Amino acid sequence: MQQIKKAVIPVAGFGTRFLPATKATPKEMMPIVDKPIIQYIVEEAVASGIETIIFVTGRHKRAIEDHFDYAPELEHALEKSGKEEFVNIIREISDMANFVYIRQKEQLGLGHAILTAEHVIGNEPFAVLLGDELIINEENPGIKQLIDVYKKFGKSVIGTTDVPKEETYKYGIVDGSMIEDSIRLVNYLVEKPEPHEAPSTSAIIGRYILTPNIFPALKRTPFGKGGELQLTDALMTLRQEEVIYSKDIEGIRHDTGNKIGYIKAIIDFALRREDTKEQVKDIICQKAEEIRESIKEK
Repeated sequence: MQQIKKAVIPVAGFGTRFLPATKATPKEMMPIVDKPIIQYIVEEAVASGIETIIFVTGRHKRAIEDHFDYAPELEHALEKSGKEEFVNIIREISDMANFVYIRQKEQLGLGHAILTAEHVIGNEPFAVLLGDELIINEENPGIKQLIDVYKKFGKSVIGTTDVPKEETYKYGIVDGSMIEDSIRLVNYLVEKPEPHEAPSTSAIIGRYILTPNIFPALKRTPFGKGGELQLTDALMTLRQEEVIYSKDIEGIRHDTGNKIGYIKAIIDFALRREDTKEQVKDIICQKAEEIRESIKEK
């Protein structure tokens, strides 16, 4: 069985939910305390054994390329000022993996973004990690959990989590048969069903392991919702030819694709850091007290 050494990370979107911040700055470069969202995603992939990261980018995403490139002028300035520890930090970012950048000339959906990477992936299984989703599990990273399922069955694996019934309209939903603890054999997938139509509450999140057979499936799949090539539709095309599995990912998940999710992620990560947690606790307690006082006044 082939080892999974490549990962595709689509980052071509405009990030319109965060305008005006994303007018000139890629959404994926927005910081969680002092590290951009995209770096957490790459670190998860590297910790899972990925060696090559393939970014599917747009013309407005140059900052991502710069972030993972060497910065000799900055390193020299830091060395001159005696800040060697920062030199090591920024050099490690560039040395984490081999980085490949592919331009998605038109934003035609997640399926289309993955298809643009076919010539780099070749005939290999590969990972897909979406830049909005952060998964905290230091002992067993999110994408590694799916890699382990792939190693067992040799087929595509979809990352899932359980969501409230009333939120199924936000996600692709899996209808599947449980075969092991947290692992399902996929029967079919539904893209963002209304709660009363959802076959389950097992929601697809931004982690996948895909076999190379996804590429011919994508080419045979018609463009769907919003005039885009949907990965969920292509997975249903693939499902007609080979089995697909889903795995409930263990860990704390943050959806940074919306403002509230992004704020929650910042607070959570800040509370986990030794250099920030006590001060953040004080801020939270202070604000909680102010809220209680304002409620009393009303």
